[in-house]
Parts: sequence; C-alpha cells; structure tokens
Amino acid sequence: MQGVGAGAGAVSVLATPEEAAAQSSVKSLGPAAVPVTLTVNGKPMKTAIEPRETLLDTLRSKLDHTGAKRVCDRGTCGACTVIVDSKVQYACTILAIDAQGKQIQTIESLTANGKVHPIVPAFVNNDAQQCGYCTPGFVMAAKGFLDKNPNPTYEQVKDGLGGNLCRCGTYVGVRKAVLEAAKALRGGAGVKGASNA
Repeated sequence: MQGVGAGAGAVSVLATPEEAAAQSSVKSLGPAAVPVTLTVNGKPMKTAIEPRETLLDTLRSKLDHTGAKRVCDRGTCGACTVIVDSKVQYACTILAIDAQGKQIQTIESLTANGKVHPIVPAFVNNDAQQCGYCTPGFVMAAKGFLDKNPNPTYEQVKDGLGGNLCRCGTYVGVRKAVLEAAKALRGGAGVKGASNA
C-alpha cells in the first residue's frame, strides 16, 4: 500500500478470518432453508425458505397465494404487484426474507370476509381484463394508487399505472375502472361510462 509507513503508527488492513468474523455483526443465513414468518393480508404465516427466494415465489409456492403472477420475473411488467407496508411493489424484486415484519397485501385480500373492494366490480364493469394474466397486478397497483390519490383525473390514472403492462391492450378499460372505483370509494355510485382516452 502506497502512503502507509511501516512505523508504529501503521494499521493493518488485513484481518484473519477469525477477526473478520468477530467484527461482523451480520449473521449469515443459508443456503439451506430457514424459518420465516410473513404477515400476508393481516395474518402471520410461517414457512421455511431459502434466503434467495423472492416474495413472489414464496407467496405462490409456499403460502398458496397465487393471485400475483410470474410473467417477466425482472421487475418490468407489474403482473406480480403487491402492496408492502402501503407501498406498491413488484413481488419478484423483493427477497421474502426481507419482507419479514412488514405488512404484505395481495389481491386475495380484496374479497376477504365477504366484502369486495370497489376496484374489483369496477374492473368487471369496464371490461378491464381480457386474458386476465396482468389483471391482479393492475388491480393491486390501482388499489395502491387510489389509497394515495382518492380523486384522480384520467391523466393521473394513466401516469399512476404506468408501471404495469397489458399485452392485450385493455388500458382504457383499466383507467375507466379506476375512475369508477374512485367515485365509489368517495361514496358515489359507480360510473358505467367514465371518460375515454
């Protein structure tokens, strides 16, 4: 190392493995499965996962919450959208182990206990789904958007859902559905024909 003298004031930058382990306060996990508890739709759920597993994989494969879909698996399409601690996120980009202690909300929560969130019938009323593969992600993105913006304009909805892709091209129906749900959430009746593109 240039600039470091060999005198008594020099500090060694190399540590033995034992010293490095003692200095590290981070506990290594894996590669074998480790126990985790995830709070999904208000319920604590225990399972064992490898630390490399994504939240999407854990929800679908271990916790039987299959609403979030795997499409791109690269955080670009939005089909796996969930809400984590009130923030809309792609489940394929979050490690499940990092979601411990957080509130995870999936599309299954929108029809729980016999109550249906207004966004669900609004999607049906406005033909906002075709093949349906992207629909759960759009519904969760719309819910998260309306939680923060309860009285949006058409352009705000368009911008607010820009992170979700629909290969069938049902964007106009989705946007109308969000406007209808917004009106219903504010106490008004659902609007069958919201403004168009």
